Amino acid sequence: MVLKNYMEDFVLDKLEELIPKYPGCCFCENCRTDIVNLALNHLPPKYVSTDKGQVFARVECFNSQSEVEIVKQIAAAIEQVEAHPRH
Repeated sequence: MVLKNYMEDFVLDKLEELIPKYPGCCFCENCRTDIVNLALNHLPPKYVSTDKGQVFARVECFNSQSEVEIVKQIAAAIEQVEAHPRH
């Protein structure tokens, strides 16, 4: 059985959309990893193991409230990493 936290894909995709809105922030590999990790730690996981599960996870994460929460957590993570980068 293969398990996948589908929330990772949503966070990574949404981060790419948000990067242009933060021109002063570093988005090197270390900073991106820190941002994604911080955001995922504050979001509920969406584990799937089948194609059907992926469809349900995608539908659930595409509702407006879930998307708002994902963007909110990514923005908070960007601000935190921007204030305290590890490099």
